[in-house]
Amino acid sequence: MQFNHDNMTGPLLAADLVNLRLGEWTAKGVEAVLHEHAIRPLQVDDGTSAALRRWSIRLHRVFVAAGDDERCAAVNALLVDGVGSVYLTSHDGLRPHLYFTPEEDDLVGRVMAVTAGGLAIFTVEAEGGRLGACANAGCGRVFVDTSRNGRRVYCSARCGNADAVRRHRARKSR
Repeated sequence: MQFNHDNMTGPLLAADLVNLRLGEWTAKGVEAVLHEHAIRPLQVDDGTSAALRRWSIRLHRVFVAAGDDERCAAVNALLVDGVGSVYLTSHDGLRPHLYFTPEEDDLVGRVMAVTAGGLAIFTVEAEGGRLGACANAGCGRVFVDTSRNGRRVYCSARCGNADAVRRHRARKSR
């Protein structure tokens, strides 16, 4: 399955915000994640950081949903709180694309809209799947599966290898 790169900002930003909580959540860390996804402005104060951390907890539910119904319910809850209006636009030589919030909305509102709307579009394109949490025990990271076969279960090759070694050692010790 080929994904439209234009629609990937929301789900990838959502995963990065969720994963940021696994380390030390700081305003500078949030700024780095926002910068990576071209979300501006980049100055994050303590209040903005706290609001985005609360939002990331809600985003996590989408990645760990047990099935389509649970994932749809989690995304719908995000859409209710995160998306004020949807409109189509074309600017700066870009193809027509959707915006889920006005540009003048505050940073928290824009992140909420981009992640909620992006997760909704990605969930439709991925037919309810391709969002997940790492299968390596103790990892906890989430991911957006853009692989060809859509069978990804680890956040990284490193976690996949570590889990394979753990399973191999467990079999040998029996």
